[in-house]
Amino acid sequence: MPIDITMPALSPTMETGTLSKWLVKVGDAVKSGDVLAEIETDKATMEVESIDEGTVAELVVEAGTEGVPVGQVIMRLSAEGEAAAPAPKSAAPDVAAEKVEAPEPAPEAPKPAPEQPKPAPVATENIPPKASVEGGEKQERVNASPLARRLAEAQGVTLTGLAGSGPNGRIVRADVDAAAGKPAAAPAQAKPAPVAAETAPPPPTVPGREKKTAAPGPGFADIPQTSEKLGNVRKVIARRLTEAKQTVPHFYLTSDVRIDALLKLRGELNKALEPRKIKLSVNDMVIKALALALRQVPKANVSFAGETLISYQRADISVAVAAPSGLITPIIVVADLKPMSVIASEMQALAAKARDGKLQPHEYQGGTASVSNLGMYGIKQFDAVINPPQGMILAVGVGEKRAFVVDDALAIATVMTVTGSFDHRAIDGADGAELMSAFKALIESPLGLVA
Repeated sequence: MPIDITMPALSPTMETGTLSKWLVKVGDAVKSGDVLAEIETDKATMEVESIDEGTVAELVVEAGTEGVPVGQVIMRLSAEGEAAAPAPKSAAPDVAAEKVEAPEPAPEAPKPAPEQPKPAPVATENIPPKASVEGGEKQERVNASPLARRLAEAQGVTLTGLAGSGPNGRIVRADVDAAAGKPAAAPAQAKPAPVAAETAPPPPTVPGREKKTAAPGPGFADIPQTSEKLGNVRKVIARRLTEAKQTVPHFYLTSDVRIDALLKLRGELNKALEPRKIKLSVNDMVIKALALALRQVPKANVSFAGETLISYQRADISVAVAAPSGLITPIIVVADLKPMSVIASEMQALAAKARDGKLQPHEYQGGTASVSNLGMYGIKQFDAVINPPQGMILAVGVGEKRAFVVDDALAIATVMTVTGSFDHRAIDGADGAELMSAFKALIESPLGLVA
C-alpha cells in the first residue's frame, strides 16, 4: 500500500512550513536517507530526508506552497512491486491535493460536495516499524533520524532495540551518543522552560484567507513603490521582537571600554595563528569576554520563566548574524571554556551556514545570552532587543579613536561603546552593572581571555 510522507516538524515551535522545492519527481526511486525536498521553517531552509523506501507515486503539495501544516501529507511513495500511480481519489483528500487536480466541470451545474472532515495528520515518524522481506529474511525498520543512523554506523552502535527520546519514540543523535557512552550534547538544566515567546507560533495560513496590509494613507499612492510578501523568517522576527518589547521590561547599561590592549593582543595571536589559517576578530574576543563575565557573575546568566528563575551552569553565546532571509542567532556552545581560536573557527562556519539558510535547529536554538555587533557599520552605540527567553543581550559599537582619560591624563585611545539590555524580571540593576564591569575588565586587560 502507498506510504504517506508528511510535513515534518523541523523545530519545536514549527506548526506550518513552506515547501520551497521538490528534489525528486514522480517515478523516482527513493531509499532511506535520500533528500526529498527543501522546507522553509520559521528559522531557515532545511533539507528533508526520507526514512522510507519506494517509488515516488505522487507529489501531493506543489513546490512553493506556504502554510503547510505539520503532519499534512505532502507526497506518497509506492512500495516495491506496486505501480507508481497516484492514490485513488476515493481516499480522503487534503487541501493541496485538491489544488493539484481539480475536477473537470460537468455539463450540468454541479451540486456542492458535502464538506468532509479533514483527516487527522499522519506524521512521518508515526509510521510503525515495518518488516520488509528481502532474500527470505525479515528486516525490522528502525524509527531513527538519518543523522542518528549515520552516527550509529560510524560508532558501531546497534539501533535495534534502542529506546528513542525523540517524537513518537524516534531515535535521535542524543540516544546514539548515550549508547556509545558519550556525554549528552547539553545538560537538561541548560534548556530553559518554554515561555510565551517560544511557544506562541504564528497561526497557520488558510489558503485564500491571507492577511493583506492596509493601503497606504493619503499622499502615498503616487509614490513609486514595491511590495514583497513576508517570508516565514521575517514573520517570526516581527512577532518575537514585538512580544519582547511588549512583555519584557528592558533596562539598559552603557559603558565605554578601551580596546588598545585587546587590539595589540589580537595582532600577536593572529600572527601566531597564521600557520593554522585562523584569524581572530574583535567579535570573537567579545564573545569570549562575555562568556567569562557571565561565569563570574552567575546572577546575570539566568532566564525568567513565569514563576521560575533558571540559572545556567555554562555560558552559551548566541551571535546575531544578518542573513538574506533576516536576522538569525547561531550559538557558540560552552564559549566560556573554548579557546578563542576555536570560537573563531566555529563562528566563521556558523555565519556561512546562516547566510546560506542551512543552519540546523540545534545550531540556533538555545543560548544563555546574546551578542549583537554593529561596529563594522560604523555604529557608535545602540540598544539591542532581548531575545527571549534569554535574560540579556550585549550591543557592541565601533572601536574608534577618542579623547580619553588615561592614568589621570587626557590622551587619545581606541574606545568601544557597549550597551547591555537586561530583563528586569530576572536581573537586578546591580547585577547587570557587575556584569558590565567584569566584561570591561576582561576587555581592557585581555590576558584574562587566554589564561
